[in-house]
Amino acid sequence: GILSIEQLISRVGVIGVTLMALLSGFGAVNCPYTYMSYFLRNVTDADILALERRLLQTMDMIVSKKKRIAVAHRTMFQRGEVHNRPTGFWGMIKSVTTSVPGGENLSLIQQEVDALEELSRQLFLETADLHATKERIEYSKTFQGRYFNFLGYFFSIYCVWKIFMATINIVFDRVGKTDPVTRGIEITVNYLGIQFDVKFWSQHISFILVGIIIVTSIRGLLITLTKFFYAISSSKSSNVIVLLLAQIMGMYFVSSVLLIRMSMPPEYRTIITEVLGEL
Repeated sequence: GILSIEQLISRVGVIGVTLMALLSGFGAVNCPYTYMSYFLRNVTDADILALERRLLQTMDMIVSKKKRIAVAHRTMFQRGEVHNRPTGFWGMIKSVTTSVPGGENLSLIQQEVDALEELSRQLFLETADLHATKERIEYSKTFQGRYFNFLGYFFSIYCVWKIFMATINIVFDRVGKTDPVTRGIEITVNYLGIQFDVKFWSQHISFILVGIIIVTSIRGLLITLTKFFYAISSSKSSNVIVLLLAQIMGMYFVSSVLLIRMSMPPEYRTIITEVLGEL
């Protein structure tokens, strides 16, 4: 019926698996892009110094123009033009369109200041990006950076392979009968001819792999959601955010159980299937 556990889990699982797919897709693109040296652009100290020089020149121009505005206001105040300035809409229009007797057009100078401030913001962001890229280049030369660079290439190839196999499984309506660990151990034993207890070790390695998948996936989910909630949270929305987090975690856990079946040996996979129903 509608209230059976199969119907409920199947509907929750659709949303949860979609969420997992979105997070996995983001991670599959973001991780290699972050750690692979292939995507790093070449940044030198000369580039950073040139951009910082432009930023300092822009800041000096902003300071000089604001100083001109302040001097003009002081001159107007000393001449009594500030207190005698006409009020109302036409007075505002007149104050904007007219210039100071000394030849300073305050509205034009203020427009130049606004444009220079926007330029300084862009230059500052670009300077910060160059510094971050420079730090990534220095980090990529360390042992840990080379390690993550290798992992980036490895997981990129693994991601392409998973997409290829998932497409074939969908087109031909195939369902895997052997978990990846058992399959990999069997291939290694057959090719290398090593005496190995496949059933014993595949069981333990599968459970270790499942534990790693659960811990890392939930950790990644919490980190991603924390960044998102920090961006939108406020004192009024805290209760709603906690409720939303609890709902997402529940869906994510159910979906993890559904998907982790494929990483387990068949005898344990059937136990989960009996509990969840024929999903």
